[in-house]
Amino acid sequence: MSTLNFFGHSCFYLEETNIALIFDPFLSANPFQKTNHSQINCDYILISHAHFDHLGDTIDIANRTSATVISTAEVANLCAKEGCNTHAMHIGGKHTFDFGYVRITPAFHGAGVEGGHACGFIVNFKGKTIYFAGDTSLFGDMELLGRLEKIDYALLPIGDNFTMGPEDAAEAVGLLKPKAVIPMHYNTWPLIAQSPDQFKQIVEGRFSIPVHILQPGEAIDL
Repeated sequence: MSTLNFFGHSCFYLEETNIALIFDPFLSANPFQKTNHSQINCDYILISHAHFDHLGDTIDIANRTSATVISTAEVANLCAKEGCNTHAMHIGGKHTFDFGYVRITPAFHGAGVEGGHACGFIVNFKGKTIYFAGDTSLFGDMELLGRLEKIDYALLPIGDNFTMGPEDAAEAVGLLKPKAVIPMHYNTWPLIAQSPDQFKQIVEGRFSIPVHILQPGEAIDL
């Protein structure tokens, strides 16, 4: 059984038996994070964009563990220059790895690196399909993503200001039609303070799709 651990903000750690990957490892500078990046062992690091609260501790983790950084070409090149193993992809691309496959999805947000694009990921991990939206606004092609992939868990930002807020994220759920939802990218700072319970009430009331609210350090079996 696969386990999804929430490390706060947009950082998730996905593992099963002898393979693990981490999304956007913003750990050492996260004010609510108690997990030390030196304790992270993984095989892959998926980076949605190069803003400090997403690139985070990628370089240190990748160079210590020899994990492969998966991201857009521009972010992968940035990491490669720091000595990291990388696998460059881009929006619309799909590639098979030893755990399953990764599809790179659009994310409407800044890239944090010159000439780049922010992205999200649809990851098929040991037969479970997880959509990690990254930092994004609501966009209509989320409906297409929901048709292309049967999403088990949608990890969606709800913090507003920099990304979707709770109302727009609820609309995203209606487009994606996942089996379950986990909110992220909220309450790290006052500017993105939101009530995940209110988001849960909206989504479950409108769509009867369960919303799992995870506190930093909590995990869910997929």
